[in-house]
Amino acid sequence: MASDEVLASLGVGGAAAAAHALSLPADAYGNDPRLEAMWAMKAYNHAEVYFNLISSVDPKFLKLTKLDDEIYSSFRETFKDLDVKLLKTDDLKSNEAKERWRPFCNQFEGLIEDFNYGTLLRLDCGEDYTEENTLFATRAQFFAVEIARNREGCNDVVFKSKSAKSTS
Repeated sequence: MASDEVLASLGVGGAAAAAHALSLPADAYGNDPRLEAMWAMKAYNHAEVYFNLISSVDPKFLKLTKLDDEIYSSFRETFKDLDVKLLKTDDLKSNEAKERWRPFCNQFEGLIEDFNYGTLLRLDCGEDYTEENTLFATRAQFFAVEIARNREGCNDVVFKSKSAKSTS
């Protein structure tokens, strides 16, 4: 069932309750599978919207946050050699990577809304979101990587691919 169908099936009251539930702190819940499904759906919807955006608008003109310049500058200071075009899981998930990412992300607490909210991130920026090409990351990591991809021209391939299809 498509995510928009799932939301529609909740009705107005159910959707409002889901939105409220997703705004509560994580420690208010145990391992409720319904909540996990709502978080997964929210992350999927965010990914879908973002991919449609970079497919429709030249990514070099996108501004993802009010702090894009600060995020990008700090990201490239901290992760000078990180290849954002083709990420590896260890670039974000290894113990060494976590030690570098934690202070980077924490500096944006209170500045980036839901800075540690779970978000889907593509490993290969030339590809769509698929199970094999997707990693679960924090919102701060997502913004850092995607701002770099947009500024460094890595997401151009998605925009050009979709533009070429629409003109043929």
